Amino acid sequence: MQKGNLSAAQALQKLKEGNQRYLTAMTNPGDVSPKIRQETCDEGQSPYAIIVTCSDSRVIPESIFSAGIGELFVIRVAGNVMDKHQLGSIEYAAGHLGSKLVVVLGHEHCGAVGAAMQGEPDGFVKYITDEIRKAIGDEKDEYRACCLNVEKGVSVIKESLEISEDDDLKVCGAFYHIGSGEVEFLS
Repeated sequence: MQKGNLSAAQALQKLKEGNQRYLTAMTNPGDVSPKIRQETCDEGQSPYAIIVTCSDSRVIPESIFSAGIGELFVIRVAGNVMDKHQLGSIEYAAGHLGSKLVVVLGHEHCGAVGAAMQGEPDGFVKYITDEIRKAIGDEKDEYRACCLNVEKGVSVIKESLEISEDDDLKVCGAFYHIGSGEVEFLS
């Protein structure tokens, strides 16, 4: 397990390297051993990155970035939308666990973005699609809509947590291509 925390630039590089390993992996090379389970139980966690992503079962950040136990602080919600719960989780991971990088990770074939583009869903899903619709407007291209939704998430995090370019905590957006496994960093 990584002792202490990496800088935002080091964390981003580690995510990129992990994604490159994932592109050809048949199993997750991240450490999930009994030793690391016990170590993180006894000593706590110090994740090097915070990943805010969709609840889609095809989007598994620990696998996508070849990470093991204690390496990523993952926040999942359909459509990777931001509200006070997600912001509080980011604030906790950055402030108490020392993570210095937040990645908002959208993905292709996102059902929540598709629902926002196609109409007015019923029930509680409407809360999610309303937020996405604010981000994407009348965009009809799925890829562009997903990227706009990610950009909105990045913006909300920076504004709400008052993150400036001079801060140690960095926020960037990324897009996961489900078919190829590649992560495209947007910012």
